[in-house]
Amino acid sequence: MFKKLVCLSVLTGIILLTGCSRTESSSNGGKSLQIKGSDTMVNLGQAWAEAFQKKNTNISVGVTGGGSGTGFAALLNGTCDIASASRQVEEKEIAKAKETNMVFSEFKIGLDGLAVVVNPANKVTKLTIAQLRDIFTGTKTNWKDFGGKDGKIVILSRESNSGTHVFFKEHVLRLGNKKGTEEFASNALLMPSSQAISDEVAQNQNAIGYFGMGYLSKKIKVVAVAKDVSAAYVEPTIDNVKSNKYPISRPLFLYTANAPAGAVKEFIDYTLSDEGQQIVRSIDFVPVIERGNK
Repeated sequence: MFKKLVCLSVLTGIILLTGCSRTESSSNGGKSLQIKGSDTMVNLGQAWAEAFQKKNTNISVGVTGGGSGTGFAALLNGTCDIASASRQVEEKEIAKAKETNMVFSEFKIGLDGLAVVVNPANKVTKLTIAQLRDIFTGTKTNWKDFGGKDGKIVILSRESNSGTHVFFKEHVLRLGNKKGTEEFASNALLMPSSQAISDEVAQNQNAIGYFGMGYLSKKIKVVAVAKDVSAAYVEPTIDNVKSNKYPISRPLFLYTANAPAGAVKEFIDYTLSDEGQQIVRSIDFVPVIERGNK
């Protein structure tokens, strides 16, 4: 229901210096790739890995989450071949890479809309960005302030190493102001994964959370979001993310620690192929390449 489609540029570019690949030999004489990072992209990475291995039986691919920051750290310390990220590499990570003459090569592989979700029993169906900021910073704490029932708002957020956490803070709490200082409310519950947020919202009538729209389900309710009171309220759908109408949209990335070669390049190329982009769509993200239109 929430599948997406878009056409954008594929390769964002190479960001830094030169590094080396971690690709190892597996027990069957083939190659072993490790992908680590964004929890938002774990299901996508696993779907890619399964399909890729069917075509490349001599290459095994392991996929784990932990957050975008964890992926960059693993790439920096040489414990993964590819980092998946729902945010771009930060200056501090670029500076760390310079210390070891490492390169970050960046590949834009899809788009995502950050869905704001509540329990289906919650009467609130729409919120502006300013209202979301009031909720998640703890400025307003009761659902009745937003047309809901009298009840204390339970704030759910991803942990700080999550690219989803960083993006939401920068674009909602700080309204895109890079010099902003707004933070999540001190009583916000930091959840270890998008699935954990979904599960908590499904059973807590006063909870509100956010995550990539690939995790939407019938057990929770999507809140329509408007840029301001004069703008239309929009839900995170394929067309709305594709047209940039949905105000909390973002790109998704894969990074390598050098210009990809060998098995790493084969996997990156696969994710950007027609088949790989169809998998992006099947996991409810927005492809950056329309089928047959590279």
